[in-house]
Amino acid sequence: MEPKMDIPALQAFVAREFPQLGDDFTIEALTEDGVTVRLNVAERHLRPGGTVSGPSMFALADVGMYLAILARLGPVALAVTTNCAIDFMRKPAAGTDMICKTRVLKLGRVLAVGDAMLYSEGLAEPVARASLTYSIPPN
Repeated sequence: MEPKMDIPALQAFVAREFPQLGDDFTIEALTEDGVTVRLNVAERHLRPGGTVSGPSMFALADVGMYLAILARLGPVALAVTTNCAIDFMRKPAAGTDMICKTRVLKLGRVLAVGDAMLYSEGLAEPVARASLTYSIPPN
């Protein structure tokens, strides 16, 4: 499905509707079936030992998939997460940014389903994988 929103439109939407995200996330790429989003890692995202925390990785997967869905639907602020399962597969590199590559697998009238692969910058292997489902509000 051809995206209805480009990167500048997505960035403007997030700045307007979710100012609490601040500068935590950067949209790096928009593809036919997903987006690539960067978590700009700061001290608040780290757990003891200096690696990115699980809740920060969950937020990255959730924001990434939300943006991938918005890019296809247009600015529908009330699309909400109904399910997320995340597998933490390996320890992220200490203090490095995280990259999330999302893929929308199904975009229906009521539900959207997708997956997200999370990478620690500089590591080739993913550090986490998430499967997400979103409820899409009626028109």
